Amino acid sequence: MSISCEMAKAACHALNEKKAEDLRIIDIREISTIADYFVIATGSNTNQIQAMVDAVDEKLTKTGHHAKQIEGNRNSSWVLMDYNDIIVHIFSKEDRLFYDLERIWTDGKKMTVEELAG
Repeated sequence: MSISCEMAKAACHALNEKKAEDLRIIDIREISTIADYFVIATGSNTNQIQAMVDAVDEKLTKTGHHAKQIEGNRNSSWVLMDYNDIIVHIFSKEDRLFYDLERIWTDGKKMTVEELAG
């Protein structure tokens, strides 16, 4: 299993621990050089979104993967976490519907956590 696959899996587990809604993984390896995977999740309020951000960052940092950049703050309704090989997007319900990354990246392969495991 590739490092980026392991990272995406770890991020998904961290998000699930914080009760993320509508968790999606998009494999963009064949269509983009910006990353291998997008991990997309929804939080029900800013406190949950921040808890999800903290959980992902803690889990990935413990495995030696540090964020290159995190866009958004404690009051944001969309936080983007760039770990080079994976990019984690955590949205409010409204922003997720508005930005609709799944539609924009339809050429990517939608995956489940189980499919990541191989």
